Amino acid sequence: MRYKELLKSLGMVKATAAFALMLSACAGTTPSAPTAPANNTNTLAAAEHPIQQRPKLIVGIVVDQMRYDYLYRYWDKYGNDGFKKMLIQGYNFKNTQYSYVPTYTGPGHASVYTGSVPALNGIVGNSWYEREQKATVYCVEDKTVQTVGSSSKAGLMSPANLKTTTITDELRLATNMKAKVVGVALKDRGSILPAGHLGNGAYWFDSESGNWITSTYYAQDLPQWVKEFNAKKLPDQYLSKPWETLLPIEEYTESTADDMPWEGTLAGEQKPVFPHNVPALKGNGYEIIRSVPAGNTLTKDFALAALRGEGLGKDNVTDFLAVSFSTPDYVGHTFGPNSIEAQDIFLRLDREMAELISEIEKEVGQGEVLFFLTADHGAAHVPGYMQSLKVPAGVATSAVIRDSVDAYLDKIYGNADWVERYTNQQIYLNRTTIDGKKLNKADVEQRVAAYVLRFKGVMRAVTSTALQNSNWGTGMMARVESGYNAKRSGDVILLLEPSWFEGYGKDPKGTTHGSYSNYDTHVPLLWYGWKVQPGESDAEAAVADIAPTIAAWLYIQEPNGSVGRPLQVYMK
Repeated sequence: MRYKELLKSLGMVKATAAFALMLSACAGTTPSAPTAPANNTNTLAAAEHPIQQRPKLIVGIVVDQMRYDYLYRYWDKYGNDGFKKMLIQGYNFKNTQYSYVPTYTGPGHASVYTGSVPALNGIVGNSWYEREQKATVYCVEDKTVQTVGSSSKAGLMSPANLKTTTITDELRLATNMKAKVVGVALKDRGSILPAGHLGNGAYWFDSESGNWITSTYYAQDLPQWVKEFNAKKLPDQYLSKPWETLLPIEEYTESTADDMPWEGTLAGEQKPVFPHNVPALKGNGYEIIRSVPAGNTLTKDFALAALRGEGLGKDNVTDFLAVSFSTPDYVGHTFGPNSIEAQDIFLRLDREMAELISEIEKEVGQGEVLFFLTADHGAAHVPGYMQSLKVPAGVATSAVIRDSVDAYLDKIYGNADWVERYTNQQIYLNRTTIDGKKLNKADVEQRVAAYVLRFKGVMRAVTSTALQNSNWGTGMMARVESGYNAKRSGDVILLLEPSWFEGYGKDPKGTTHGSYSNYDTHVPLLWYGWKVQPGESDAEAAVADIAPTIAAWLYIQEPNGSVGRPLQVYMK
């Protein structure tokens, strides 16, 4: 179905002139500015200036592990009020890319909201090795705070490791802290990083208690509306039914068969097939809810509770609700992007999105809410699936690489503890050992970089010395450079061949992400609602452009580590 016909199907084409305006937006052009009066005086009254016409609420939606092609792959199965509504009535940047590697959940959420890259904002992975502490550090861990809402340790979290401000921080600063900012996600990092340093609250799901929790970084006690929501015990209700396909299973023609050898299983299952007996998989906690459709439903329910409980969008100061749907990532990791499970998750998420948009617009007002939708990363096809089609693909084993590098350096320089850690496809060398033996660090790095090329699947290795002494303006190496932080990244960074990723065991199941390849870096970016006219652009956009675009529309400062630029969207 062509774009104009799609618009007609939803009653969007009302006049030839309106369609012409839409076409100019689709081409990525910016409409001409109104002609200035002859005397060049400003005839706009102060009350009419755009600064007085800000949206009442901004809703940022990040879908964890949403490949760009999911917008279209399941098009015929989507309803009209979710993804299609945002695509047809909103503005679509079809070529939106992450400008760094590695592409993980923590860095992705940080980039969306800081308008920056790991080299500046410091979130170089979901976890990384801290040399001073000689320990792996989780991106939002904070042992100085306590859990609020549960007796578990899942609340020892805060944005302390984030080195820059976020667009939500800048909104709070610009309004003298009057704007309200709330972050919501099953994953702690999916709510904390978007809420920034100054958010009124960030809430995430505790698998031990089944509660939504926060930390003492934000409050000493849960707000009453959160307590009331937890008291409903919705996880128990949602986990009481099996996961069956939304449509008859024979209609899932966009996916492979239900039981493929490269698919993983939910914990406690024997085979990856429908129906998934969720009640039997619950066990002693609520972890399973992250990996079934109920996780998205619960997130949507809590986001709407936050909207009402905090009174978001109820005055003339713009508020911000940051929502991340984490469940697609769990499903993708387990079953892979070609599975019926992945398709079913997105068909159901489409319905959740429709309800979320509808309820927020009812609560705040049609045209008063600016929505954007993107993803924190994409995902690779499962190597086993690609191999079945005779496409080169494979899995590299991190433990083998680490141990081999250590043994190799023993032979070259003598027995010692040479490798402190191998994580995020990065080798952290023991700098104390190198200094103690009076070796040149750059020489050791280069030896390691040359050595690891012998491993199957390794395409290239880059040293930290090269990254600090070079500057790549474009291409793959520019992504590596943008992802490198001198204090938190490793000494040698490995780049795997396309369709290769790191895994464990002889026959790994499911998929992952983290590479420079477009299947990981290419994500959706849709703008919908307040003043946004329908259109689309093929011009390349960066995820880091989202925050400065919002800043420009709100007439506020962009985040202090921003490297993005405001995008041109046709506005009413």
